[in-house]
Amino acid sequence: MRKLTSIIEWGSLLFCTGIVCFFLIVIIGDIINKGSSALSWAFVSTLPTDGMTKGGILPAIMGTVLLTLITATVSAPFGLCCAIYLNEYASNNWLTRLIRASIRNLAGVPSIIYGLFGLALFVQGLHMGTSLLSAGFTLGLLSLPYIITTTEEALRRVPASTREAALGVGATQYESIRDMVLPSASPGILTGLVLTLSRAAGETAPILFTGVAFYINNPTGFLNQEFMALPYHLYMLSTQHQSIEEVRPLAYGTALVLIIVVFLLNSFAFYIRNKYSKNEG
Repeated sequence: MRKLTSIIEWGSLLFCTGIVCFFLIVIIGDIINKGSSALSWAFVSTLPTDGMTKGGILPAIMGTVLLTLITATVSAPFGLCCAIYLNEYASNNWLTRLIRASIRNLAGVPSIIYGLFGLALFVQGLHMGTSLLSAGFTLGLLSLPYIITTTEEALRRVPASTREAALGVGATQYESIRDMVLPSASPGILTGLVLTLSRAAGETAPILFTGVAFYINNPTGFLNQEFMALPYHLYMLSTQHQSIEEVRPLAYGTALVLIIVVFLLNSFAFYIRNKYSKNEG
Protein backbone atom coordinates (compact mmCIF):
# COMPACT_ATOMS: atom_id res chain seq x y z
CA MET A 1 0.00 0.00 0.00
CA ARG A 2 2.83 2.36 0.89
CA LYS A 3 4.59 1.56 -2.39
CA LEU A 4 1.41 2.27 -4.36
CA THR A 5 1.00 5.61 -2.56
CA SER A 6 4.61 6.52 -3.36
CA ILE A 7 4.11 5.66 -7.04
CA ILE A 8 0.95 7.82 -7.19
CA GLU A 9 2.73 10.74 -5.51
CA TRP A 10 5.71 10.55 -7.85
CA GLY A 11 3.44 10.13 -10.85
CA SER A 12 1.39 13.20 -9.87
CA LEU A 13 4.57 15.19 -9.33
CA LEU A 14 6.03 14.21 -12.70
CA PHE A 15 2.70 14.88 -14.44
CA CYS A 16 2.39 18.39 -12.97
CA THR A 17 6.07 19.14 -13.70
CA GLY A 18 5.63 17.93 -17.27
CA ILE A 19 2.60 20.19 -17.82
CA VAL A 20 4.46 23.24 -16.50
CA CYS A 21 7.59 22.47 -18.56
CA PHE A 22 5.49 21.85 -21.69
CA PHE A 23 3.76 25.23 -21.57
CA LEU A 24 7.03 26.95 -20.59
CA ILE A 25 8.80 25.47 -23.60
CA VAL A 26 5.89 26.44 -25.89
CA ILE A 27 5.89 30.04 -24.65
CA ILE A 28 9.68 30.47 -24.82
CA GLY A 29 9.78 28.81 -28.23
CA ASP A 30 7.09 31.17 -29.53
CA ILE A 31 8.97 34.22 -28.17
CA ILE A 32 12.25 33.05 -29.73
CA ASN A 33 10.54 32.30 -33.04
CA LYS A 34 8.82 35.69 -33.31
CA GLY A 35 11.43 37.82 -31.50
CA SER A 36 14.66 36.63 -33.09
CA SER A 37 13.90 38.55 -36.31
CA ALA A 38 13.90 41.84 -34.35
CA LEU A 39 17.24 41.21 -32.65
CA SER A 40 20.16 43.11 -34.09
CA TRP A 41 22.95 45.38 -32.93
CA ALA A 42 20.85 48.41 -33.89
CA PHE A 43 17.93 47.08 -31.81
CA VAL A 44 19.98 46.99 -28.59
CA SER A 45 22.13 50.08 -29.22
CA THR A 46 19.80 52.80 -30.54
CA LEU A 47 16.95 54.95 -29.24
CA PRO A 48 13.31 54.29 -30.13
CA THR A 49 11.98 56.49 -32.94
CA ASP A 50 8.71 57.32 -34.71
CA GLY A 51 6.50 56.93 -31.66
CA MET A 52 8.39 53.77 -30.61
CA THR A 53 7.34 51.95 -33.78
CA LYS A 54 10.95 51.84 -34.96
CA GLY A 55 14.44 52.03 -33.49
CA GLY A 56 15.91 50.18 -30.54
CA ILE A 57 15.56 49.69 -26.79
CA LEU A 58 18.85 51.09 -25.50
CA PRO A 59 17.24 53.36 -22.82
CA ALA A 60 15.22 50.40 -21.51
CA ILE A 61 18.32 48.18 -21.28
CA MET A 62 20.36 50.85 -19.51
CA GLY A 63 17.48 51.66 -17.17
CA THR A 64 17.11 47.99 -16.21
CA VAL A 65 20.86 47.63 -15.59
CA LEU A 66 21.06 50.79 -13.44
CA LEU A 67 17.91 49.79 -11.55
CA THR A 68 19.36 46.35 -10.77
CA LEU A 69 22.64 47.91 -9.57
CA ILE A 70 20.79 50.30 -7.23
CA THR A 71 18.64 47.43 -5.95
CA ALA A 72 21.76 45.38 -5.19
CA THR A 73 23.47 48.34 -3.51
CA VAL A 74 20.46 49.00 -1.29
CA SER A 75 19.40 45.46 -0.40
CA ALA A 76 22.54 43.29 -0.38
CA PRO A 77 24.55 44.87 2.51
CA PHE A 78 21.51 45.32 4.76
CA GLY A 79 20.12 41.87 3.94
CA LEU A 80 23.45 40.12 4.61
CA CYS A 81 23.94 41.94 7.93
CA CYS A 82 20.40 41.07 9.06
CA ALA A 83 20.88 37.39 8.16
CA ILE A 84 24.25 37.21 9.94
CA TYR A 85 22.79 38.77 13.07
CA LEU A 86 19.73 36.50 13.10
CA ASN A 87 21.74 33.31 12.55
CA GLU A 88 24.92 34.01 14.50
CA TYR A 89 24.11 36.46 17.30
CA ALA A 90 20.36 36.55 18.02
CA SER A 91 18.99 34.38 20.81
CA ASN A 92 16.47 31.71 19.90
CA ASN A 93 13.54 33.34 21.68
CA TRP A 94 10.00 34.39 20.72
CA LEU A 95 11.16 37.76 19.38
CA THR A 96 13.65 36.20 16.94
CA ARG A 97 11.07 33.68 15.78
CA LEU A 98 8.55 36.50 15.31
CA ILE A 99 11.06 38.46 13.21
CA ARG A 100 11.81 35.39 11.06
CA ALA A 101 8.10 34.73 10.53
CA SER A 102 7.55 38.38 9.58
CA ILE A 103 10.39 38.26 7.04
CA ARG A 104 8.97 35.11 5.44
CA ASN A 105 5.51 36.67 5.31
CA LEU A 106 6.96 39.78 3.66
CA ALA A 107 8.34 37.55 0.90
CA GLY A 108 4.76 36.60 0.04
CA VAL A 109 3.41 40.15 -0.20
CA PRO A 110 2.32 40.97 -3.80
CA SER A 111 4.80 43.18 -5.61
CA ILE A 112 2.14 45.80 -6.39
CA ILE A 113 1.85 46.45 -2.63
CA TYR A 114 5.58 47.25 -2.54
CA GLY A 115 4.97 49.67 -5.42
CA LEU A 116 2.24 51.49 -3.48
CA PHE A 117 4.43 51.50 -0.34
CA GLY A 118 7.34 52.95 -2.37
CA LEU A 119 5.00 55.61 -3.77
CA ALA A 120 3.89 56.64 -0.27
CA LEU A 121 7.34 56.46 1.39
CA PHE A 122 9.95 57.46 -1.20
CA VAL A 123 8.03 59.42 -3.84
CA GLN A 124 5.70 61.39 -1.56
CA GLY A 125 6.97 60.98 2.03
CA LEU A 126 10.66 61.62 1.37
CA HIS A 127 9.97 63.90 -1.64
CA MET A 128 12.26 61.92 -3.93
CA GLY A 129 9.75 62.12 -6.77
CA THR A 130 9.25 59.49 -9.45
CA SER A 131 12.87 58.63 -10.17
CA LEU A 132 15.37 55.86 -10.69
CA LEU A 133 16.38 56.16 -7.04
CA SER A 134 12.81 55.76 -5.73
CA ALA A 135 12.27 52.69 -7.92
CA GLY A 136 15.63 51.20 -6.85
CA PHE A 137 14.82 51.67 -3.16
CA THR A 138 11.38 50.10 -3.67
CA LEU A 139 12.86 47.06 -5.42
CA GLY A 140 15.49 46.91 -2.66
CA LEU A 141 12.71 46.57 -0.07
CA LEU A 142 11.06 43.86 -2.17
CA SER A 143 14.35 41.94 -2.43
CA LEU A 144 15.27 42.15 1.27
CA PRO A 145 13.13 39.22 2.55
CA TYR A 146 14.50 36.89 -0.15
CA ILE A 147 18.13 37.89 0.50
CA ILE A 148 17.76 37.51 4.27
CA THR A 149 16.07 34.12 3.96
CA THR A 150 18.52 32.64 1.42
CA THR A 151 21.55 34.00 3.29
CA GLU A 152 20.34 32.61 6.60
CA GLU A 153 19.73 29.22 4.98
CA ALA A 154 23.29 29.26 3.58
CA LEU A 155 24.73 30.17 7.00
CA ARG A 156 22.69 27.45 8.68
CA ARG A 157 24.24 24.80 6.41
CA VAL A 158 27.73 25.54 7.74
CA PRO A 159 28.46 22.86 10.38
CA ALA A 160 28.63 23.99 14.00
CA SER A 161 32.00 22.20 14.25
CA THR A 162 33.46 24.87 11.94
CA ARG A 163 32.57 27.60 14.41
CA GLU A 164 33.69 25.52 17.40
CA ALA A 165 37.06 24.80 15.78
CA ALA A 166 37.69 28.50 15.18
CA LEU A 167 36.66 29.42 18.73
CA GLY A 168 38.80 26.57 20.07
CA VAL A 169 42.01 28.06 18.66
CA GLY A 170 41.31 31.45 20.27
CA ALA A 171 39.40 33.28 17.54
CA THR A 172 36.62 35.64 18.56
CA GLN A 173 33.06 35.08 17.31
CA TYR A 174 33.50 37.91 14.81
CA GLU A 175 36.73 36.38 13.50
CA SER A 176 35.19 32.91 13.21
CA ILE A 177 32.28 34.35 11.19
CA ARG A 178 34.56 36.46 8.99
CA ASP A 179 37.25 33.85 8.29
CA MET A 180 35.40 30.51 8.50
CA VAL A 181 31.60 30.79 8.27
CA LEU A 182 31.19 33.38 5.51
CA PRO A 183 33.70 31.76 3.09
CA SER A 184 31.98 28.39 3.56
CA ALA A 185 28.53 29.90 3.01
CA SER A 186 29.50 32.22 0.15
CA PRO A 187 28.26 29.91 -2.71
CA GLY A 188 24.76 29.78 -1.26
CA ILE A 189 24.80 33.48 -0.39
CA LEU A 190 25.91 34.58 -3.87
CA THR A 191 23.48 32.21 -5.58
CA GLY A 192 20.55 33.55 -3.58
CA LEU A 193 21.66 37.12 -4.18
CA VAL A 194 21.94 36.74 -7.97
CA LEU A 195 18.63 34.86 -8.27
CA THR A 196 16.91 37.56 -6.22
CA LEU A 197 18.33 40.32 -8.41
CA SER A 198 17.33 38.48 -11.58
CA ARG A 199 13.78 38.33 -10.26
CA ALA A 200 13.89 42.04 -9.37
CA ALA A 201 15.10 42.90 -12.90
CA GLY A 202 11.89 41.43 -14.35
CA GLU A 203 9.46 43.17 -11.98
CA THR A 204 7.01 45.74 -13.36
CA ALA A 205 4.50 46.50 -10.60
CA PRO A 206 6.92 48.00 -8.00
CA ILE A 207 8.37 50.49 -10.50
CA LEU A 208 5.01 51.37 -12.06
CA PHE A 209 4.29 54.14 -9.53
CA THR A 210 7.83 55.04 -8.51
CA GLY A 211 9.78 56.06 -11.57
CA VAL A 212 9.42 54.15 -14.81
CA ALA A 213 8.31 56.10 -17.88
CA PHE A 214 6.90 55.21 -21.29
CA TYR A 215 9.57 57.07 -23.24
CA ILE A 216 12.88 58.73 -22.32
CA ASN A 217 15.17 60.08 -25.01
CA ASN A 218 18.23 60.11 -22.75
CA PRO A 219 19.94 56.70 -22.58
CA THR A 220 22.29 57.67 -19.73
CA GLY A 221 19.67 58.76 -17.20
CA PHE A 222 20.16 60.29 -13.75
CA LEU A 223 19.26 59.04 -10.33
CA ASN A 224 16.66 61.75 -9.78
CA GLN A 225 14.94 61.32 -13.15
CA GLU A 226 12.43 58.93 -14.60
CA PHE A 227 13.76 56.04 -16.65
CA MET A 228 12.76 53.26 -19.05
CA ALA A 229 12.89 49.57 -18.12
CA LEU A 230 12.52 46.39 -20.16
CA PRO A 231 9.52 44.90 -18.27
CA TYR A 232 7.48 48.11 -18.45
CA HIS A 233 8.53 48.74 -22.06
CA LEU A 234 7.27 45.26 -22.94
CA TYR A 235 4.01 45.87 -21.08
CA MET A 236 3.39 49.14 -22.94
CA LEU A 237 4.20 47.72 -26.37
CA SER A 238 1.98 44.69 -25.76
CA THR A 239 -1.08 46.34 -24.27
CA GLN A 240 -1.10 50.15 -24.39
CA HIS A 241 0.52 51.24 -27.64
CA GLN A 242 -1.72 52.91 -30.22
CA SER A 243 -0.28 50.66 -32.98
CA ILE A 244 -0.08 47.31 -31.23
CA GLU A 245 0.07 45.22 -34.40
CA GLU A 246 2.82 47.42 -35.85
CA VAL A 247 5.03 47.16 -32.76
CA ARG A 248 4.33 43.46 -32.16
CA PRO A 249 7.78 42.35 -33.49
CA LEU A 250 9.45 44.93 -31.21
CA ALA A 251 7.48 43.57 -28.26
CA TYR A 252 8.64 40.02 -28.99
CA GLY A 253 12.21 41.29 -29.41
CA THR A 254 12.01 43.10 -26.06
CA ALA A 255 10.65 39.96 -24.38
CA LEU A 256 13.50 37.93 -25.84
CA VAL A 257 16.11 40.42 -24.59
CA LEU A 258 14.56 40.35 -21.10
CA ILE A 259 14.58 36.53 -21.08
CA ILE A 260 18.24 36.54 -22.17
CA VAL A 261 19.17 38.98 -19.36
CA VAL A 262 17.40 36.85 -16.72
CA PHE A 263 18.85 33.65 -18.19
CA LEU A 264 22.40 35.06 -18.06
CA LEU A 265 21.95 36.12 -14.43
CA ASN A 266 20.59 32.68 -13.48
CA SER A 267 23.41 30.95 -15.38
CA PHE A 268 25.93 33.10 -13.50
CA ALA A 269 24.34 32.02 -10.21
CA PHE A 270 24.56 28.32 -11.10
CA TYR A 271 28.16 28.79 -12.29
CA ILE A 272 29.12 30.30 -8.94
CA ARG A 273 27.46 27.48 -7.03
CA ASN A 274 29.10 24.75 -9.13
CA LYS A 275 32.53 26.39 -9.00
CA TYR A 276 32.58 26.76 -5.23
CA SER A 277 30.99 23.33 -4.70
CA LYS A 278 33.87 21.74 -6.66
CA ASN A 279 36.39 23.75 -4.66
CA GLU A 280 34.78 22.58 -1.42
CA GLY A 281 34.88 19.01 -2.65
